Amino acid sequence: MGNLAEILGRAARGVFPPDDGGVTVVPQHSARDAGVLAFTAHSVVFTDEDPAWVHDSLRALDCDDLAATMHPRFLAAFMARTGRTTDTIDVMLVGEPLPGRPSLELSEIDDPAHPRVVSSRRRRDDVRVWAAPGGLLVLGRGIGGRLEVAVEVAEEVRHRGLGRELVAAARQLAGEPVWAQVSAGNARSLRAFQAADYRPVGSEALFTVR
Repeated sequence: MGNLAEILGRAARGVFPPDDGGVTVVPQHSARDAGVLAFTAHSVVFTDEDPAWVHDSLRALDCDDLAATMHPRFLAAFMARTGRTTDTIDVMLVGEPLPGRPSLELSEIDDPAHPRVVSSRRRRDDVRVWAAPGGLLVLGRGIGGRLEVAVEVAEEVRHRGLGRELVAAARQLAGEPVWAQVSAGNARSLRAFQAADYRPVGSEALFTVR
């Protein structure tokens, strides 16, 4: 099946792991990131822990096999085993690169001390940040070296489509597939990404060093 970067690269092209109810365990791409990616009827666990531990832990759960990798007891066991922490289970989305230039007025922020740059660098490499009136756009390399986007929209300009414009602009700036992670309960953000033609491909739980 390949390594984590190869699995994600194929998924970005719409080629997914087989929907056979299986679990694939692959090494971490970097020391920073470990976790679980759940595609349709197949999960990928990326960790430097013993794969036998992963499979034994999943078999010990009393739940639907297809839900096991995202079961709270497995995620808790993963944290205890690795000493890592996680925030939430996110929806994974991906958008194809777009030609042309963004219609938004964007200015790149070249300030390593900027709060958004500092927070983004905890989870991503090669972080770049652009400012637009009322919003911020962040691109950086995260899980498996994939290009990830995050945006912020000021409260006073919400509900005007700026979030959708920002995530669409990311597709024009990228030159390659752009990934996003959105909390399943954040319906407003999910709608913005889907309106900008990002497609949901699965879910993920990211484990980071405390």
